[in-house]
Amino acid sequence: MSEFNKDDYLNDLPDADDLSTAGTAASTGADQSASSASAANAADPAKPESASTDSASTPDGAAASAAPSGEGAGAANAATEGEKPAQAETNASTDAESASSDDTLTPLGKAKKEAADYLEALQRERAEFINYRNRATREQERFRQHGIIDVLTALLPALDDIDRIREHSEMDDSFKAVATKIDKAFAKFGVEKFGEKGEAFDPTRHDAILHKPDPNAERETVDTVVEAGYRIGDRVIRAARVVVASPQS
Repeated sequence: MSEFNKDDYLNDLPDADDLSTAGTAASTGADQSASSASAANAADPAKPESASTDSASTPDGAAASAAPSGEGAGAANAATEGEKPAQAETNASTDAESASSDDTLTPLGKAKKEAADYLEALQRERAEFINYRNRATREQERFRQHGIIDVLTALLPALDDIDRIREHSEMDDSFKAVATKIDKAFAKFGVEKFGEKGEAFDPTRHDAILHKPDPNAERETVDTVVEAGYRIGDRVIRAARVVVASPQS
């Protein structure tokens, strides 16, 4: 057995430059091998690119990668399933609260409802009162006219005599003053006197007691007023009794 020589051993060890050169050559070879494999895969698409790609594309790998997603989806579905009963309970409680609020009003709600009922009743009573007031006013005016008509009807003969005296004879000043006061009194109550010679004949206002042919008449006109007519507004109290001049046929 030869004796171990330390100096020879140290001389046989590779230098640092030799180790660097060897590493560079090894990496270059590995790169060339990878390039050759990529070229081969491009030439044959059916061949898997690498072992890691094969393991990822296998059903086991798909199941492994899909397993976490499936668990997450199951958890989400479970959470959704848990939320649905809670939401249904919330809706049911809301419906129950609304039904109870409709059935039972708060003191403020009762006060508002009572105030609305009082307001409606007040408005109805006010409308009825206005109708009653208008009806009473109309009845009062009608009764007033009836009273005036009764007085006027009772005084018609005296008024006719005054008109005859005024037309056929002269009246003294005192009698004229009395007749003027009577006419003003009736005018104050809305009594209007109508019927004058020469006005057009109107069957609704005149009562023709005689028709007299007149060659100069172009239409029927009042020739003589026998009794004057009286009216209140559009209501004729008594039609004027007249003699009518009619045109010759």
